[in-house]
Amino acid sequence: MSENRSSAGGRVSLGLIIIFVGALFLLHSLDYIDFHASRIFFSWPFIMLVIGLLIMINSYKKLFGAILFTVGAIFLVPRIFPGIEFNHGIIFPVLIILLGIYIITKHRIASCKPGSINESFIKKDTIDDIAVFGGGTKVFSSENFKGGNITSIFGGSEIDLTGCKLAEGENIIDALFIFGGSEILVPNDWNVISNMTPIFGGFSNKIRRDPNMAIDTSRTLVIKGLAIFGGGEVKSKF
Repeated sequence: MSENRSSAGGRVSLGLIIIFVGALFLLHSLDYIDFHASRIFFSWPFIMLVIGLLIMINSYKKLFGAILFTVGAIFLVPRIFPGIEFNHGIIFPVLIILLGIYIITKHRIASCKPGSINESFIKKDTIDDIAVFGGGTKVFSSENFKGGNITSIFGGSEIDLTGCKLAEGENIIDALFIFGGSEILVPNDWNVISNMTPIFGGFSNKIRRDPNMAIDTSRTLVIKGLAIFGGGEVKSKF
């Protein structure tokens, strides 16, 4: 089921990008707009717009994706329609402020959840880790681990889940790596599925275990999301 959702999300993302590019060329052919393709498709606003779109479709971090998409769109519109100009001197700082508020808000929400939390040891059933221009090692303890969120932007963390026990059913970690990544340590008897979508990045499963070891398939950890110019790995500690 998770693999189907992941592939469907990838097809939707690719389809929307192709439709957008095709619509631009159609409008250009009908003389509704006049543009130079290189100024649009090889520009940082277009790349940011595409990254934002991919995040909104393939990740639970819809707000963050919407911010990137909006930034890209605002700076891309004048490249497509030369007659339209925005006051970038105001818009860009406002969007940076909104991004900062998003990061702070996510951190406070995570800090307000039940459990004893400090820099290195966290006792809770879900993870909500944000590493921006930094990182560290975080050790989790739970008898009913249910997944959560990991965000690494120009940074990364080592997430130690070896002291946790998976909850029944499918438990999802939604990950977003942009110019960063994370290393996730898990018990070697966990059933782990990686559904990460790499874009100039990667994510690998390096869990080592005895071929004769019994794996409880009724408890599964699914790691899904995007690795853009970044990545990471999931592996066993020993």
